[in-house]
Amino acid sequence: MRKWSLMLLAAAAYNLVVAIPSLFAAEANATQRIVALLVGCFGLLYALIARDPARLALALWAGVVGKIGVVALMWPEVAAGRAVPGTGAILGGDALFTVLFLIFLLGPARTAARSN
Repeated sequence: MRKWSLMLLAAAAYNLVVAIPSLFAAEANATQRIVALLVGCFGLLYALIARDPARLALALWAGVVGKIGVVALMWPEVAAGRAVPGTGAILGGDALFTVLFLIFLLGPARTAARSN
């Protein structure tokens, strides 16, 4: 499970790197700060799951739903050229972590749950 813990810590760091600048940006409005806060809270969730991924794996489904939702909602804006520059790269990271979360949930986490 160590490699999965490292992946989850990477996901946590990724979310915090995305969230913190927007949370404290002088030009950010309340909606942008709320979104940044939620992104940061998901990062905290990933860090907590990383401590015991086999036991806390089910909580990761919140991350799967959240990341798929963000990609689905924002991709049309990126494709139309209306999104803030860099949004496509962030969505690419979200898509990558979604795939990794699913590999973990449908493989090692499922196997660990069956053995308990």
